[in-house]
Amino acid sequence: MPTICKVWFEHHKDRTIGIGVGRPRISWRFGGYDTGWVQHCYEIEVTREGGEVETHSKYSDISSLVPWPSSPLASGEKCAIRVRAWNQGSSDRTQWSDTATVEAGLLSHEDWKCSLIEPEDPYVRGPPHRPVVFRGEIALQKVFTSARLYITAHGLYAARINGTLIGDHVLAPGWTSYNHRLVYQTFDVTDVMKVGCNTIDVDVGEGWYCGRIGFLGGRNNIYGQSIGLIAQLIIRNEDGTKICTGTDDSWEWAYGPIIASGLYDGEHYDARQKISSETVWCTSRCLPLTDNLAAPEGPPVRRVMTIPPKQVIKSPSGKTILDFGQNIVGWVQATIHGPAGANIIFQYAEVLEDGECCIRPLRYAKAQDRLTLSSEETLVWEPQFTYHGFRYVQIDGSLGPIQKDDFKGVVIHSDMERLGHFHCSNELLNQLHQNIVWSLRGNFVSIPTDCPQRDERLGWTGDINIFSDTANYLYDTAGMISQWLEDLALEQGEQGTGIVPLVIPNVIEGFEKDAHAIWGDVAIMLPWSLYIAYGDSSILTRQYSSMKAWLASIPRKADNLWNYTSTWKLGDWLDPAAPPEDVGNGRTDPTLVADCFLVHVTSLMAAISTIIGAQEDARQYAKSASELHTVFSKEYITENGRLVADSQTALALAICFSLFQSEDQLKHAARRLSSIVIQSSRFKIATGFAGTPYITHALSDTGNENLAYRMLLHRKRPSWLYPITMGATTMWERWDAILPDGKVNHEGEMTSFNHYALGAVGNWMHRVILGLRPLEPGWRRFKIAPVPGGDLQWAEGSHVTSYGECYVKWAVKPSPSANAYQRFTISVRIPPNTSADVHLPGKKEVEFVQSGTYTWETDFMPDTWPPRAEESRFVHADDEL
Repeated sequence: MPTICKVWFEHHKDRTIGIGVGRPRISWRFGGYDTGWVQHCYEIEVTREGGEVETHSKYSDISSLVPWPSSPLASGEKCAIRVRAWNQGSSDRTQWSDTATVEAGLLSHEDWKCSLIEPEDPYVRGPPHRPVVFRGEIALQKVFTSARLYITAHGLYAARINGTLIGDHVLAPGWTSYNHRLVYQTFDVTDVMKVGCNTIDVDVGEGWYCGRIGFLGGRNNIYGQSIGLIAQLIIRNEDGTKICTGTDDSWEWAYGPIIASGLYDGEHYDARQKISSETVWCTSRCLPLTDNLAAPEGPPVRRVMTIPPKQVIKSPSGKTILDFGQNIVGWVQATIHGPAGANIIFQYAEVLEDGECCIRPLRYAKAQDRLTLSSEETLVWEPQFTYHGFRYVQIDGSLGPIQKDDFKGVVIHSDMERLGHFHCSNELLNQLHQNIVWSLRGNFVSIPTDCPQRDERLGWTGDINIFSDTANYLYDTAGMISQWLEDLALEQGEQGTGIVPLVIPNVIEGFEKDAHAIWGDVAIMLPWSLYIAYGDSSILTRQYSSMKAWLASIPRKADNLWNYTSTWKLGDWLDPAAPPEDVGNGRTDPTLVADCFLVHVTSLMAAISTIIGAQEDARQYAKSASELHTVFSKEYITENGRLVADSQTALALAICFSLFQSEDQLKHAARRLSSIVIQSSRFKIATGFAGTPYITHALSDTGNENLAYRMLLHRKRPSWLYPITMGATTMWERWDAILPDGKVNHEGEMTSFNHYALGAVGNWMHRVILGLRPLEPGWRRFKIAPVPGGDLQWAEGSHVTSYGECYVKWAVKPSPSANAYQRFTISVRIPPNTSADVHLPGKKEVEFVQSGTYTWETDFMPDTWPPRAEESRFVHADDEL
């Protein structure tokens, strides 16, 4: 029998305390691979806080996002849930799952009984804003049974009660569109409170709220001119009474040991200024709460691992540099011993140039942490309110010889559940996949950012739009991205035009004035990507007004295609052929790119409208998509199927978005794309943001998988593997960010070494090399259709769905029956309550299977490897892998 190995609520996969809805949906995941196991009935046991037990049964095969079966939770109410399920056609049932608990947060604004407090000091309101410590005291006279802390800040906070750090979050409360929604966290603090006097200390730094954000110097005080704190304690006594207290005019503030802390510039900690009996405390000023407090929808940012330095380097100039061997996001934890008053500076950098830390790509970000020692005692220290993107850390200051064991790299990101894995016989591809994973980790820090190191780190809409399918396979992004999309709709609505700002939260002035394809299309494409990955149609319903507003905001010509009203077009951003100083000026007409996506998103809107029951809209969008398809063809496609923009990107988009009018046109386009890849590009990548997610799919979808493999495995620039040959451990922003001679390209301007966007090829690796893709939203039914190719001898991988883990491993070797054939072996595992269509290479028949473990073998005829450009009797140097 399978087991129910995990139960969760909404999209919260870990500790569910402080959930923001009274009727949270319930999901459960199965363990085991019993053959043909299909749920036909489930039973949910609900134990309410007073001890009453309810049992709710239903004949249903649904085990994901099941509606809440009981009466709604009240604010602060806690419930315990167990689930079991029955197999279709038998009396077999699972054991009860382990108990999962869910606790509501403060569901109404009226539940908040505290104030916003700020330091009453004009200097603290900066900029810059020196972090402060807020302190409150609460005396408990009775024995209590539970204590909850509800807390957030105008800035970033770290709370301690009676000296104990509360929670394991970092950079809390995270970054949202603060003018619309300020997320709070809920903590169970029962074990750290005591009868008698309790002291609550909360450090608060400027963070995203009033710190410097943006490039070219950025801006301060975007959301307000002072840091602040909101905190509320609710104590339930043994006798049934309740105490509610929080930030008010009795709270005081003081300066602590953090002298300065900015997200870009780093943190300065002076151990000589720790809070002590001599600290001067000042009165806080109270302000009324706004009604924008909201419970989080996704996981918090946490320390997820630490890694040791690989080596200590002496640079040519004599500097001491730690090399962590991996480009990571977070900071250094240091165990330091030195003389009182000594200053130690940690300079963070992603790469070395001429053996020294290369900080030019940081632009206006200093990326330095500074520690001032107070005594000869050993101090274990790490920053609280900043983070960095780095592989290397230069250490300057009054220290003796550096021992690498005294330092750790602390890795942080939004603590999402890892879902997908990939491994194969080609180590360069394994490293590429690892680089994609590391760049996702480093740029999913509260919001999906473009880069983690320089004076930017913004929620660029285009980056996540093209990367979302890859991200959704690798991690459970549903909660985090859903929350970000809610901010997108709020920021978009604030403009009143329907235009989607280029960054969310919208902190760059002017980025909301012009509509841009791909970047604005995120309003439609990203909710759709989440729906396909996780099967939650409520995201489509919630974002529907945003989708419609975006589509209506697009400026149109008389034929309803794009009519750009600005001369600035992002287009196929970062096409490797574009001039370094004008990276939007690629080889593909940006208006054609925009029109390709316009037809695509209009077609998606017809499907989305149907799913949510907006039938009249569905008819209108379907009609509009059909008309756009026709006018696009007239504008850009010849009768034979030639595109006016004869490029990898144009052809890939037209193929993947089904823009050709006939099968003959499609075949002609496929031949032309193959010719460009072989003869013109010589298997190198020639796409930017628009084309990169689609180029390999366009090749494999038209029967040219061998060329897709050839392009993927190319090692000369521009290619996916060139950065790996240069030592990259994350994805680069530019295809040639480091030149073959080791020099940083483009003088370090707009040269990030941790950008996930071009890692969108991971989606092809998952869907084609492994062959895993959903056939129904949420992976209830999925496809296994691996395509062996290149020099790969085997590949294996998995994806954890809401139902359980899908696993595939295949291998090829010479067939004993015929020399020209290969023997293909595949093993798969299909979780309970799902089914799969299995396609074997060279076979037309499809294996339809339900849950279980299966193995097949077959002979197939592989393509000749490697394919070469044959226009000359001489082999061109770029033909070499």
